[in-house]
Order: sequence, then structure tokens, then C-alpha cells
Amino acid sequence: MTIRLRPHHLLCMLTYVGKGYSPTFVENYERIAARLSAGEEIELIEGPDDICAPLNADPEAHCHGASVTARDAQAQASVARLLGGPLGPGARITPSATLLAHLRNTFATGEIRSACSGCEWSGLCDTVAEEGYLGVRVAP
Repeated sequence: MTIRLRPHHLLCMLTYVGKGYSPTFVENYERIAARLSAGEEIELIEGPDDICAPLNADPEAHCHGASVTARDAQAQASVARLLGGPLGPGARITPSATLLAHLRNTFATGEIRSACSGCEWSGLCDTVAEEGYLGVRVAP
């Protein structure tokens, strides 16, 4: 199977430590984190993805908002620059230990964090990165 992710979730998965919007959201993300840790392939998509699934029934959920779409565009551009190639919808990525380490290193330096500006989780992500990614659910 393939995990469908929107571009900014390529950043969120780096610091996910079991916190989220609701218990249902966290349960879903835990399952996805286990699949990512097992190396399951990621397919980039536009709009709400597999992580957003528990929130999709609410048309007012932030997953549908313009600010999140802008966050996706920023994340897509910064990760594409880092990886040296285009990352549009349909692009496939395997979350290997090498790739995750590279993404986490550049996340910690701020190189790929422009999409995080204004995100309510940014402080938590700062702490996770500063503490060396202790407790992250997507295996390093």
C-alpha cells in the first residue's frame, strides 16, 4: 500500500511525538507513523490526505483552508530544493533512514521550515528538534 501525504506533512512526520487535534486523530497518525517507520511508500497529493482523514468530515476543518494549501506549497518547494528534483502531486518517496536523517538535519537547522511559520505546532516541533528528536514515532 501507499500512504497519501500532502507536502507539509513531510515536515510534520519528522517531529510527530503522539500529540494531535483529538484522540481519533492521534490514533490514526499512530497507525500511519508505524507504516512510515516500516518504509511504506509515500505518494504526494494535493489537499487533505491520510493524516487528515479524521478531520475531513468537518467542512470547517483547517485541512481545507487556504493557509494549509499555502503551507503545502512552501513545504513542497523547500523539500524539492533539498532533494534536487520536482515533488508534485503523484511523486513517490520512500521514507528510508537516510532520507529521514537528512530531512531531520535540515529541519533542525531551519533550512526546510519556511512552511512552519505560523503553525500552532511549531513550538512543539522546535522542542522535538532541539532535543534530538527523542520520542518521535516515525523511526529514524
